[in-house]
Amino acid sequence: MTHYDLIIIGSGPAGRSAAMQAGKLKRQVLVIDARPRLGGVSVHTGTIPSKTLRETVLNLSGWRERSFYGRSYRVKNEIGADDLKARLHKTLDYEVDVLEHQFNRNHVDVLHGKARFLSPNQVEVATEVGEITLVTGDKFLIATGTRTYRPDNIPFNGSSIIDSDEFLEMSQIPRSLIVVGAGVIGVEYATMFAALDVRVTLIEPRETFLDFIDSTLIQEFTHEIRENGVDLRLGSPVSSVEDGVDYVEVSLENGRNVRADMLLFAAGRIGATEKLGLETTGLFTDHRGRLDVDRKTYQTLVKHIYAAGDVIGHPSLASTSLQQGRVASCHALDTPSLLESPWFPYGIYSVPEISTCGMSEEDTKKRGIPYEVGVARFRETSRGNIMGLEHGMLKMLFSLKTRRVLGVQIVGEGATELIHIAQAVLNLKGTVDYFVQNTFNYPTLAEAYKIAGLDAFNRMPVPDELKSGKTAPHDIR
Repeated sequence: MTHYDLIIIGSGPAGRSAAMQAGKLKRQVLVIDARPRLGGVSVHTGTIPSKTLRETVLNLSGWRERSFYGRSYRVKNEIGADDLKARLHKTLDYEVDVLEHQFNRNHVDVLHGKARFLSPNQVEVATEVGEITLVTGDKFLIATGTRTYRPDNIPFNGSSIIDSDEFLEMSQIPRSLIVVGAGVIGVEYATMFAALDVRVTLIEPRETFLDFIDSTLIQEFTHEIRENGVDLRLGSPVSSVEDGVDYVEVSLENGRNVRADMLLFAAGRIGATEKLGLETTGLFTDHRGRLDVDRKTYQTLVKHIYAAGDVIGHPSLASTSLQQGRVASCHALDTPSLLESPWFPYGIYSVPEISTCGMSEEDTKKRGIPYEVGVARFRETSRGNIMGLEHGMLKMLFSLKTRRVLGVQIVGEGATELIHIAQAVLNLKGTVDYFVQNTFNYPTLAEAYKIAGLDAFNRMPVPDELKSGKTAPHDIR
């Protein structure tokens, strides 16, 4: 029986970063993954596939050029499911190859099979062919991620009524699509397929959606996706789903019916923990299969067992999972590490993109912080005009007391890239003056920061150094 310093269950973002950190610390580390290939949900059915699909859709459909050449413009007139999958398979193969190389380079051992705790320090791994391997470890990291939530009243059939994991395996692009659940996954897929001119109905039981995003951004986003052809139905709980011969019909509690070729059920995910045998360790999950941890160390209530990534809940991002895995690995192996920065970017890869960092306007109001707002429209920038952008905006919030940036929200082309400027300024405790003093490349979309900064600056009290006729010193020593 082989013994390890650290055993990691799951090879998604949290598991991979934890394993590589342990390898660089020259510890004996094992990664166990139930799939025959490394990468977890992120690589095979989640983050990487959905973002690859988005890029393929926008390229093949000619979406980005339609403001210049008309709504009928296409790069490829007939786009099929195989066209969407071609880039997908190449991307996934490359991601797996890179991950295998990283593990080899850092001397990380790998076992493919289903892991189950037999005791607090012993795990059995069962392969698909029935072989059993027993391993023991000093420390453990659970990074199993999540699986799709499949309620009993939805007649999933693997073809016309599917979940988000099955969605990528479609044999043909539907002419019409119903998406149930206006969370991140549902919104991303609904807007992607609307860009393919698929008739999309997005159903959300609640009266609002994406509530953690600034309401101004949601208003802008809602207007644009409706303009792009998404039929958004809020406050519409589903009462039943009928699996017809060549159609799917959804009955809503308000008495209305919606019929389409395909239904994607994307209303929630739950922690993939039910088969881990956690009861033998003294650990228990919440009603959604998630584990509770110390958010600074990612240590569970059982001191030698850690958990990171989607299995611990919000924010459930690949980016934050990578950070969590590294921090958990360092703490488990008693190695000093820098703490995570307080501000991280949140990205939604819809069409258009949404990205935020810091507080929303609702957050500042709840906390009673006096603030000012600066806004820039992408069409106001020369680069936006060159790119033919008719929509898109950047909104910044500043404290009236300290002049510091409180939060930045962006909707539009390149939002998930642009947000990192905000992240840097937030973590460095920058102020509105930074955007006024500094020069941005011209023409760029990043110039929207300058425009929004000036928009707020012109309505804020004059800074003390300007009142006294002095300017702030620039000391680069």
